[in-house]
Amino acid sequence: MGLFRRRKQARVVGHDRAADRADLEHLETFVRTRRGVEAYIEPRTTVTETTVMLIADDGEWTRRRIDGPDGARRFAYRMAIPVYDVRLMGYPQRMRDFNERRKRRPDLY
Repeated sequence: MGLFRRRKQARVVGHDRAADRADLEHLETFVRTRRGVEAYIEPRTTVTETTVMLIADDGEWTRRRIDGPDGARRFAYRMAIPVYDVRLMGYPQRMRDFNERRKRRPDLY
């Protein structure tokens, strides 16, 4: 019957963390060590906060959390790279091509 059992309270587990200095340093290093980098702002979801995806001219990419869309725009402005909203532009074909090359030849990456 369980009259004296305690009810377990539903806890909200945060799957997210805010952008930190290590994230920004990783993004800055990616921009400095690749050619033709563009930033793509990815919207906040139920699982993650806003992220920015950096895509180089050869399709290599990286993704990190960022402090909102305005933070992504400030980062792109500071690094002097173009910035796009992925909901409006989509991802470039060169990124899909890079992912396909990586699947076919994982030993090269």
